[in-house]
Amino acid sequence: MELIKVQGIYGALRVTASSGRGKRCIKGALLFMIIICLSCQSGIVYHPAKEIRATPSKIKLPYNDLYLVTSDNVTIHGWWVPAQNGKGTVLFCHGNAGNISHRLETVLLLNKLDLNVLIFDYRGFGKSEGSPSEEGTYRDAEAAWNYVTTIQKKDPKKVIIHGRSLGGAVASWLAVKHTPSMLIIESSFTSMRDIARHHCSFTPALAIISYEYNSLEKVKDLRCPLLIIHSTDDEVIPYAHGQRLYAAAGEPKELVTITGTHNRGFWDSKTLYLEALRQFADKNLK
Repeated sequence: MELIKVQGIYGALRVTASSGRGKRCIKGALLFMIIICLSCQSGIVYHPAKEIRATPSKIKLPYNDLYLVTSDNVTIHGWWVPAQNGKGTVLFCHGNAGNISHRLETVLLLNKLDLNVLIFDYRGFGKSEGSPSEEGTYRDAEAAWNYVTTIQKKDPKKVIIHGRSLGGAVASWLAVKHTPSMLIIESSFTSMRDIARHHCSFTPALAIISYEYNSLEKVKDLRCPLLIIHSTDDEVIPYAHGQRLYAAAGEPKELVTITGTHNRGFWDSKTLYLEALRQFADKNLK
């Protein structure tokens, strides 16, 4: 999750406010900044990469290249990576930057747990068509769910929805709409407005954020077990966001605390990380 800071802009615009002309200048400048923020929101939230740098064959895993069509006729790209003795399936929703080729370490770890993996790129990422949006990411995730449950014919009671960073919000939406065996939210935020407030003190801009990604409200409606994984060292999304998500959700739920940076915590803490995933999956896969 990468967010651009515009800290201090509002304070800088408070000069010469005593005169009428100064006030008009400030209002004009604020209006200009708000328009800029509105037009740039997508570029602030999403950082897609188009080049696929590697495939699961690099980590010696068989896979199928997939092209899925969403409900609004956008073609998105993904990989189906079967496990040799798949005891369940993970539908993985990645974060706001890069593409699926940057998540091979994650695919490898999940495969080691004897879990099939469907990992996909949101529209505008990698080989997927279109441009990203909040509604678009939800439609993309639903296309992935439909593939797992209708094409691969996996029982929802054997499907784990797993989202990291921005993907945690997408995964939360999907898990409320379609009840899986469990939901995993990793290194994610309570809402887009909350994380923007943490990174940006420009109050007028915060007032017009059009993205919600409100996981805090979503987890209240979950009808499946929830595992939250968050690092106390997370420099992008504070650990407190994981704690708040945990507090808002009903039982059964677990909070696993790891260490390491936002992007590398799962790998730096992989022994703890893998054991937490293993235990939670074994307990809740029916």
